[in-house]
Amino acid sequence: MNKKPELKLESQTGHVPIAWWNDDLAELSDDVSLEECLRQSRSAGFTGMEMGRRFPNDPEIMLPILKKADVTLCGGWFSGTLVDEDMGRNKDRIQPMIDLFKAVNAPCIVYGEVGRSIQGDRSRPLATKPKLSNDEMRAYARRLTEFGEWCAEQGMPLSYHHHMAAVVETEPELDAFMRHSGEGIPLLLDAGHLAFAGGDVLRAIDNHHKRISHVHVKDVRMGVIDGLDRTKQSFLDAVALGAFTVPGDGSLEFGAIVQRFADHGYEGWFVVEAEQDPKKNPPLKMAQVGYKELMRVMTAAGYTVETQGFPNA
Repeated sequence: MNKKPELKLESQTGHVPIAWWNDDLAELSDDVSLEECLRQSRSAGFTGMEMGRRFPNDPEIMLPILKKADVTLCGGWFSGTLVDEDMGRNKDRIQPMIDLFKAVNAPCIVYGEVGRSIQGDRSRPLATKPKLSNDEMRAYARRLTEFGEWCAEQGMPLSYHHHMAAVVETEPELDAFMRHSGEGIPLLLDAGHLAFAGGDVLRAIDNHHKRISHVHVKDVRMGVIDGLDRTKQSFLDAVALGAFTVPGDGSLEFGAIVQRFADHGYEGWFVVEAEQDPKKNPPLKMAQVGYKELMRVMTAAGYTVETQGFPNA
């Protein structure tokens, strides 16, 4: 019997600084510098870090910091408002970020929709999340496609982040967004957010793998999520209660998830994003747990994982 030829896949692992300092919940932040955050993440094995609030906006300042840490910038969040605001305002706000990310050779900007979102409002229960009508979703998806095409023309692609408490949260909402949008707006698949929203992660990968350009390997504690009263508790309440964690410490089976990405030939970044209380879950320790699990499942799926951070460091 002829063996199926093994597919050689290459990928990289990154982290998000939200484990060290949370932009939405100040009480879930550790008092560490950017340099210490990068040092800890790199010592755990990660070669990339997404941008956070303590990063400088000047590439002449950022590049030496990244090079010294042997870490590359592997993405970063942009708070988009295209569900309500016009294209021009969003272009004006994202242009400096495009210029910065091009200068440091980042792979993409993560587009997160904050228009109408309740993700940052602790007084708004999860059950009150915004919903778009079919016509609104169609129009919104088309605007995102146009915006994504424009950003790519400027030299920096976007990756769209579906998110709890936002207008694209559930699997049906994600499916509708993807159906009405085009290739001009690639997708960031976040396993934790989709699982929190009751979606099927493997099915979403199968359905949308052609457009997935970036992956957040966020794990969840389903015991915490199942215990929420969504009519009273907010997204930030869930975060504070410990709904999220790193691969290897939660409820998701990342062996199957990463294998499914491999089956479809995905070779982008796998980025750990796990906002937690750093006092209860020390960031370095959790980064080590997440990296160990990622390496285990990525190796099993046939990935060769890049171990060098900053090029020519």
